Amino acid sequence: MNDWHSWAAIAVFVGAYALIISEKIHRVAVALGGAGLMLAIGATDDVSAFYSEDSGIDWNVIFLLMGMMMIVGVLKKTGMFEYLAIWAVKRARAKPFRVMVMLVVITALASALLDNVTTVLLIAPVTLLVCERMALPAAPFLIAEVMASNVGGTATLVGDPPNIIIASRAGLTFNDFVVHLAPLAAVLVVVLLALCRVMFRRSFVYDDDRAVEIMALEEREAIRDPRLLVQGLIVLALVVVGFVLHPVLHYAPSIVALLGAGLLVAVTTVETHEVLAEVEWPTLAFFAGLFIMIGGLIDTGVVSRISHQLAELIGGNETVGSLTLLGGSAVLSGIVDNIPYVATMAPITADLVHDMGGTSHHVLWWALALGADLGGNATAIGASANVVVLGIAERNRQPISFWQFTKYGLVVTAATVAVSLAYVWLRYFVPS
Repeated sequence: MNDWHSWAAIAVFVGAYALIISEKIHRVAVALGGAGLMLAIGATDDVSAFYSEDSGIDWNVIFLLMGMMMIVGVLKKTGMFEYLAIWAVKRARAKPFRVMVMLVVITALASALLDNVTTVLLIAPVTLLVCERMALPAAPFLIAEVMASNVGGTATLVGDPPNIIIASRAGLTFNDFVVHLAPLAAVLVVVLLALCRVMFRRSFVYDDDRAVEIMALEEREAIRDPRLLVQGLIVLALVVVGFVLHPVLHYAPSIVALLGAGLLVAVTTVETHEVLAEVEWPTLAFFAGLFIMIGGLIDTGVVSRISHQLAELIGGNETVGSLTLLGGSAVLSGIVDNIPYVATMAPITADLVHDMGGTSHHVLWWALALGADLGGNATAIGASANVVVLGIAERNRQPISFWQFTKYGLVVTAATVAVSLAYVWLRYFVPS
């Protein structure tokens, strides 16, 4: 498209981004309004917005979220989350930081096996109940967990959607990700916990009287419907298996989630309208609008130009290229959602790899994955999991503002990216 469309698309996106940051208008209204403007100015069209795999709404993400929200909605009716909340607090002896450590580690591990969006959908209800029981603000715990999900998701092929795109383009396997990125992810979880201890220190208030009350609770009494719980856990287990076996079965995560949701509604006595009422429809609408706005930047060539400029800056130096790609991807993924960014950057990275004669250890691909996954922590809309958690928090009257998330996200991103830069340099470029 011509330059007029490019500048108009940039103006719409920057204006929408500014309104989301200011929070003067609800982010869903801004995203849908921005999407409408992108269509109105011709930056994108209905075909690209609704049917394109490269620059439109990512229906795989939308329906993955919808399916998992329905499954979580059924599980909420069983009392399972209350059970897990009481169990976690008792195991941590009602010490707030110990509780956060437990939840962060569980989230990071789960995100390595599931995708990070599914993980936060499952862990957020537990966290809200934990904080309610301990009379603590939920925001620090939710923020720590969503960041742990993005860090843990870097470890495996299925942990974060950008990794799936990279694996497909580069021909990488599940084991490749585990060998090259899992050790770093483990270190980054420790770094995250150290930062959380400092960033959220004022929230770790221990209440002796409340601790005694919690320790006296019997978690089994929280289970309200054992039969429904068994049915829900069986379906959830099947869904998890479907996610893990993605490289073998080749079923998209959205298909697995929708099949699981449909099966659960079919075999239980829960009313369909009750399940659908648990879906975070505003969050799904926000994603749709955001995808269309980013699609406008892609269709007008804005994202491609930025990516090509990054490629030109890299040149033919593998060391400089890898470190620049990692850092540049972290910055850009904090501004736009990391899924469309990686979808755009993957073919450019493939060209770089080819021009360099096939880089050793796939280091450029690891740099792209780390930058995109970790950069998603930088802002409230940098990764899909961030948006989901903000929606859950708002629905439960524990709203997290854009700046409340982002001021911590920038610190965590800077620290984890710095460690990752050192890791890439030491592992792949320093002679052993």
